[in-house]
Amino acid sequence: MVYDEGLAERIREQLGADPDIAEKRMFGGIAFLYRGNMAVGVTGDDLMVRVGPDATDVALARPGARLFDMTGRPMRGWVAGSAVAEDDVLGEWIDEGRAFAAGLPPK
Repeated sequence: MVYDEGLAERIREQLGADPDIAEKRMFGGIAFLYRGNMAVGVTGDDLMVRVGPDATDVALARPGARLFDMTGRPMRGWVAGSAVAEDDVLGEWIDEGRAFAAGLPPK
């Protein structure tokens, strides 16, 4: 599967030179891991964000957000969306994903 390289590049720009971030190809796209835990990624044209089960409902209330579903089984704690044309909105999603990943033990 091809992923939106432009969106991936925008994520890279927002993450900057953070030494705790690594990129890894997965899910047919690209994932950005914080200390080994996935925070955000790109699959197809969509941003995917790991928000955690407790924040899923709040995240789903945001414009363009839906449960991440790659295999026909929606994954609670993960959201996907395409409403990220504005850099500040993309930055909010990235911050949310990184904050959740930061709360997990490093891998």
